[in-house]
Amino acid sequence: MSDGIQWLVDQDNWRHGVVFARDIEPEELGVRMGGTPGSIVSPITDTEAWSLVLDLATDDDDVVRVGAWGDWSFAVEYGMSDGGDRLAEISRNGVEGIHLDPSPDHPPAMFSYARDGVEVCSFGIGEEVWRWGEQPDLLLPELIAAGVLHPDGEYARPTGESYLDRDRHTLALIEKRFGLCLPRDEVVNQRLPAFLIG
Repeated sequence: MSDGIQWLVDQDNWRHGVVFARDIEPEELGVRMGGTPGSIVSPITDTEAWSLVLDLATDDDDVVRVGAWGDWSFAVEYGMSDGGDRLAEISRNGVEGIHLDPSPDHPPAMFSYARDGVEVCSFGIGEEVWRWGEQPDLLLPELIAAGVLHPDGEYARPTGESYLDRDRHTLALIEKRFGLCLPRDEVVNQRLPAFLIG
């Protein structure tokens, strides 16, 4: 059984932006995100990545740690999350890209999907009634089938539902639609290759 991506909302504080890219290697994803190969020599842990970001010597730099699961490479962001701004570039040459941004300072969390250099579909998680991109309704059938939206596009989740349950519900349909997994033990406990993003 895979970890999927729903576990992100179960953290005490979802603080990592995550970029997924299909059919490129993790190191290529790091470079497409603006990383310099060899900028961090050894694989590092989650704690070490946060220490680098908080270190005054690298105040203007962010860090991404990269890995892979199935057809998807992933990059976990530390510092200022700008994977969404780079998503069209990440997805060039036929690549699919997804960005999940927790947006802790300006909720809601955000979902964005790009393909072949084009921003296809984006929406706020919990604000799925407002969608944009070249195909804003790309996930509308899944949102309706999952009971997030009514067929008329209005919100369908229960009144008073906790935002954690609401967010988990939408992440579940994104996970299923794209076959995403972010391996929790690797991200939280293991060492992964990393890049400085200047």
